[in-house]
Amino acid sequence: MKLALVTETYPPEVNGVAMTLNRLVAGLAARGHEVEVVRPRQDGEEKIPGRERRAGRITEWLTPGLPIPFYHTLKMGLPVWGALRRRWVAAPPDIVHVATEGPLGLAALRAARRLGLPVTSSFHTNFQHYGRHYGLNKLRDAIMAYLRWFHNRAACTMVPTDELRAQLAAHDFTRLVVIARGVDTDLFSPGNRRDQLRTRWGAAPGDPVFVYVGRLAAEKNLGLVVETFLLMQKIEPRARCVLVGDGPERPALEKKFPQFYFAGMQRGPELAAHYASADVFVFPSTTETFGNVVTEAMASGLVVLAFDYAAARQHIRAGMNGATVPLGEADAFLAAAVNLLAHRGSWPALRAAARAAALDITWDKIVTCFERELLQAQAGKSTGAEAVAFTAAGG
Repeated sequence: MKLALVTETYPPEVNGVAMTLNRLVAGLAARGHEVEVVRPRQDGEEKIPGRERRAGRITEWLTPGLPIPFYHTLKMGLPVWGALRRRWVAAPPDIVHVATEGPLGLAALRAARRLGLPVTSSFHTNFQHYGRHYGLNKLRDAIMAYLRWFHNRAACTMVPTDELRAQLAAHDFTRLVVIARGVDTDLFSPGNRRDQLRTRWGAAPGDPVFVYVGRLAAEKNLGLVVETFLLMQKIEPRARCVLVGDGPERPALEKKFPQFYFAGMQRGPELAAHYASADVFVFPSTTETFGNVVTEAMASGLVVLAFDYAAARQHIRAGMNGATVPLGEADAFLAAAVNLLAHRGSWPALRAAARAAALDITWDKIVTCFERELLQAQAGKSTGAEAVAFTAAGG
């Protein structure tokens, strides 16, 4: 199979969607498929003659891009419909997978349909929920209408959880298939714990360390992260609080809360060490479609505190391998944090159970499901709305 995967986020960008797509691309290439990744060129990347680089069975074709409004560190691809059409006429892929709904994704959808190429899509980001964080709440219905129109033109739309499938189906999205996310349990492991890193954070042996990993942006509910951290330090002055990541909110947060440690963007083994060197992962975001950081924290052997939806609902059993509270209930989230701090003796068992649960969330299973859906769509046999490719650990 020759797949053209079109996305407006991909490494070297660091986020859950980019990481997921990179894993899927590498997994397909390892199985002998040819993959063409169509994406915008990011700031700092060198210009490539012909805008194309190849490594093994993977080709990256870099298109022009512009900064995303309200998020200038990220790019969206320009609607290069004509260039895509010419490229795919000259060397047509067997199937096109559109992973993002921006201008580049729309151009790819249009070009593929015009050329009669089978198209699949995936729903990675709850853009309809972002409006309230950026003064665009009145556009929520219009955003949802566009997303529905976009995805209903694909042979199938892949979503990461049963919960999201039900939500989208209620808004008349069709042909929805559940394909979850994996986690690299070799990279993310309790064995990456570093005493020198904890010392850098100001944590003495035995001091509890609370960590947040993710974009420092409004849609991540950072106000509740801060409130939780402040409460933990009020109850336990020895508690250390660490934020890993970057984003538009970082400068203001650093200035206002110098008692927190801001680690910045971390990648690979350094990111894994930052997870494993903490004790409790605090993640109050309410806008996730999945939330890869939850399973990364579990694999790292942390006590995870999150709202009961997306990845947390799929993989956390409250009181057994982590802690969850009803979605959006901030007071319950704070109370759960206080309860965790009061019962530190339970942390070793919770951490061991979290790690054990993560060991069964393999990327190999996810790539198998993704491959199957692509092949079925290519053959005109997409399984459609009733399909559940992978729903829970071991499922």
